[in-house]
Amino acid sequence: MLKLNLDKREDEWVDLGHGVRILVEPLSTAVMLAARSDPSVIAAAGPEANIEEAADPARDEGVAVVVAKAVARRVVKDWEGVGDEAGEPIKPTPEGIDALLDIWPMFEAFQVKVVAGAMLVDAEKNG
Repeated sequence: MLKLNLDKREDEWVDLGHGVRILVEPLSTAVMLAARSDPSVIAAAGPEANIEEAADPARDEGVAVVVAKAVARRVVKDWEGVGDEAGEPIKPTPEGIDALLDIWPMFEAFQVKVVAGAMLVDAEKNG
């Protein structure tokens, strides 16, 4: 049985490792539809792409990166452990989020902990 959480879901801190944490809003249908409509996703995967298949790293790594960045730009609200070249903390920006996900361990952790986790319907947790 699918259990629905009817309370408003709140933003959540996710540990990506290496001292980096991101505050993300819940991955909703609206977020996924917006990511699917992102021009970068359409260009990489084509207008008929299935967002769930496109986000699967086993399908096409290049498209998975584009989808992850499109999702992250929509859900990342804050972060800790990210700084500029001088080591000064910086606020998340679309360019900064893309740069963070260009780092392999950050991308992989985001895929596993945010994107894939939200796509799995778990009868116990209902993600």
